[in-house]
Amino acid sequence: MVDLKGQYQKIKAEVDAAMQEVIDNTAFINGPAVKEFQADLEKYLAVKHVIPCANGTDALQIAMMALDLKPGDEVITADFTYVATAEVIGLLGLTPVLVDVNPDTFDINVEAIEKNITPKTKAIVPVHLFGQCADMEAIMQLAQKHKLYVIEDVAQAIGADYIFKDGSRKKAGTIGTIGCTSFFPSKNLGCYGDGGAIYTNDEELAKKIKMIAHHGQSVQYIHDVLGVNSRLDTIQAAVLKIKLKHLDEYAAARNFAADYYDKVFAGISKIKTPVRSKNSNHVFHQYTLQLEGIDRTKLREFLASKDIPAMIYYPIPLHLQKAYKSERYEEGDFPVTEKLCASVLSLPMHTELDEEILAYITKAVLEFVRK
Repeated sequence: MVDLKGQYQKIKAEVDAAMQEVIDNTAFINGPAVKEFQADLEKYLAVKHVIPCANGTDALQIAMMALDLKPGDEVITADFTYVATAEVIGLLGLTPVLVDVNPDTFDINVEAIEKNITPKTKAIVPVHLFGQCADMEAIMQLAQKHKLYVIEDVAQAIGADYIFKDGSRKKAGTIGTIGCTSFFPSKNLGCYGDGGAIYTNDEELAKKIKMIAHHGQSVQYIHDVLGVNSRLDTIQAAVLKIKLKHLDEYAAARNFAADYYDKVFAGISKIKTPVRSKNSNHVFHQYTLQLEGIDRTKLREFLASKDIPAMIYYPIPLHLQKAYKSERYEEGDFPVTEKLCASVLSLPMHTELDEEILAYITKAVLEFVRK
């Protein structure tokens, strides 16, 4: 699904030198590369504050802790997403309120958000799924109307632009109260281990986030708030500093692959290709098809027989997962999400896909579909 080795070979000299520098100076924790990467990412995103942390799940948890959300507070998020989005809500004793998504773009349904706002609602967590932005302009209008926080989950869409109705643009994660991302190796901007970051334009909030991520202290051994231990290793920061310079190039390579897939599958009635949102460009963390009248399991097995991986993101909706079952939800309550979970299939999507590989993948898919 992801060719990290091929990507590494192209930047090997730069990455090896950066990692060796960290080893030579032995500043493994909070070394110079962490601050350098932080500054570079702030500039790239045009955001005032980036706070690196240990992983994307920590980023979401720290964001919610910084907003002083209390047990019983309701947080609205999408039912069609990776579990981490809802996981941290539950870990903090908050109440996850799940809502359906849009059938074409897979992003959170704004009308569904509004219908689920109650006096207990304190925050909305839109997920920029598969590489493009949720409808942030409409979400921010709702948030302002109801005085809610917005925590953007940007784990799959770093580098994507949200396009406002007036034509202006902002990077995903820089529009809401806080943005959270992951640098897991398979992400568009991935390190060689775990990593994450939190962004905000709010000065006081940034100070609090930094404290929480560092054991609740702003001065060593003086702990003013309850915190955690969550930091980005210097070696990972050194890798990310190199890869950030290539992020737009990586997005272009992913779009090349997506355009190739689109062209080959155009007109195939049993395959629906990803829909590009009008209010976002797409950085294609995943290339996800919707299948109609195709045995998905047998297609995956057929592709596997030809050494082609294909993944289901995600096979079970959150509201039907054992850990998140609630009396407020039952099967059938989220028809779009339930249909997507039964029909989606993601094909290989990464920066090293060339025409030869893409031709091999698409030929195999068409061979099965046309049987």
